[in-house]
Amino acid sequence: MATASNGENVVDDALVAVAYEEGGRYFTDDDIPTYRIQEDGTVDWLTYSGFRRYHSECHVCHGPEGEGSTYAPALKVSAIEMDYYDFVDVVTNGRKKVNASANSVMPAFGTNPNVMCYLDDIYVYLKARGTDVVARGRPSKKEAKSDDIREQENACLG
Repeated sequence: MATASNGENVVDDALVAVAYEEGGRYFTDDDIPTYRIQEDGTVDWLTYSGFRRYHSECHVCHGPEGEGSTYAPALKVSAIEMDYYDFVDVVTNGRKKVNASANSVMPAFGTNPNVMCYLDDIYVYLKARGTDVVARGRPSKKEAKSDDIREQENACLG
């Protein structure tokens, strides 16, 4: 992420640009999940689902809409600054940072299907929040859930 002359963060379009779609999921050229927001504000299913899943599992520590809290960092920033695979690793395995200026512990969620079955959803939602293309609050318009997403969800949840 770079900083513009006005002090605002600028995100490289390649990190978020949709290169292709598979079964209602959108990806960048690097095969990283990303969001798709239509001109009328309609969000893709994963972004909508990510809002719901984030607020059921993550917001208690990380604050509403990924804004962060006094207890944990703003994940909307992490989703932009961290590599996707590092994000997945931290959520799956947890992380502990202890030094003179910080003492933070991110618990491991690798065995929690309510997180792991929706990890890409949460990531995509936070990425959309981090680039400010999705405002705070529940997205008002969403694409329908695709059959592929439904099947993957059902297979994951058992």
